Amino acid sequence: MVAKIEKDLSRFRQIVKGTIRKNLKKYISHSEMIGRKGKDLVSIPVPQIDLPHFKYGHEDVGGVGQGEGEPGTPIGQGDTEGGTGQAGDQPGEHLLEAEISIEELAEILGEELELPRIEPKGRKNIISRKGRYTGIRKVGPESLRHFKRTYREALKRQIISGTYNPDRPILIPIREDKRYRSWKEQAKPESSAVIIYMMDVSGSMGDEQKELVRIESFWIETWLRSQYEGLNIRYIIHDATAREVDSETFYRTRESGGTVISSAYELCRKILKQEYHPDEWNIYPFHFSDGDNWSGGDTARCLKLLKNELLPVSNQFSYGQVKSHYGSGQFLKDLKQHLSDEENLVASEINSKDDILQSIKDFLGKGR
Repeated sequence: MVAKIEKDLSRFRQIVKGTIRKNLKKYISHSEMIGRKGKDLVSIPVPQIDLPHFKYGHEDVGGVGQGEGEPGTPIGQGDTEGGTGQAGDQPGEHLLEAEISIEELAEILGEELELPRIEPKGRKNIISRKGRYTGIRKVGPESLRHFKRTYREALKRQIISGTYNPDRPILIPIREDKRYRSWKEQAKPESSAVIIYMMDVSGSMGDEQKELVRIESFWIETWLRSQYEGLNIRYIIHDATAREVDSETFYRTRESGGTVISSAYELCRKILKQEYHPDEWNIYPFHFSDGDNWSGGDTARCLKLLKNELLPVSNQFSYGQVKSHYGSGQFLKDLKQHLSDEENLVASEINSKDDILQSIKDFLGKGR
């Protein structure tokens, strides 16, 4: 019975994963799913799933398999009476909350978008020490006793001494027979990364634009967490000035005023210089804006900061431009015009929720 349950559960999970893959674009654009995120699991609403199975009927019911049958004989056990409410012509919608781990979600995302595994750049590794069982020894704590090897030694000893009786195979290990697992510490490199999210919160960036950023950043974070043992995330918001905030403030703050993009890049450079040396960290700055900047002079300052300060230390610098009724969208044009030859600069346009899937592939498809 337990084996059957495990088999059915495995089939169910495969069906759930298949449903998610089939409708990945829809799930990616649903902000409600992000709100269901727990510590390690995400609850996803999927259509009702029924595993096919046989069901025995009553012997006195006619129909197929119960004799010849007569025209008009009902097949099955439907009720002809009862029921309340007004008749309708639309099928009912049955939804099921299916839980799936963040790791499985990242795996599905990577498979569907064909995302390459990330190869950490340079020497950005932190060395940790972990214990590993590597052999057998004659002394050790009882909690590490290797039972199979212990009884093997007892068997060998009794055969050699002639005390082993195959008709009554009783093995009683003595002190000399006992064997214990041995372990030693091994140095294991663990890649660590930092994401620095920057977002324009000036008057031209409304709730719709911030929602696009919130959804996309969730999926970016989900993928990068699957690639790195340690992941730090920092948040910067800016209008005419920039400041570092927590995640709640980052996604929900309401600001107004002008836009000076260089203020965010200056703060990003300062944080990286003080806390994230490029020889020890994989660095991923992400900047989201509607492309409006205060002046051409500040845009020139941004281009200089990118080329001389941020791009040289980053695995990849990603710029996502969201569509706004009030933004000019000029900054993306300036990046393409002046920094198109920079391989680790990736820019993407996010005009609506339908563009999120392609934008994620733009940002993560290089495997940097």
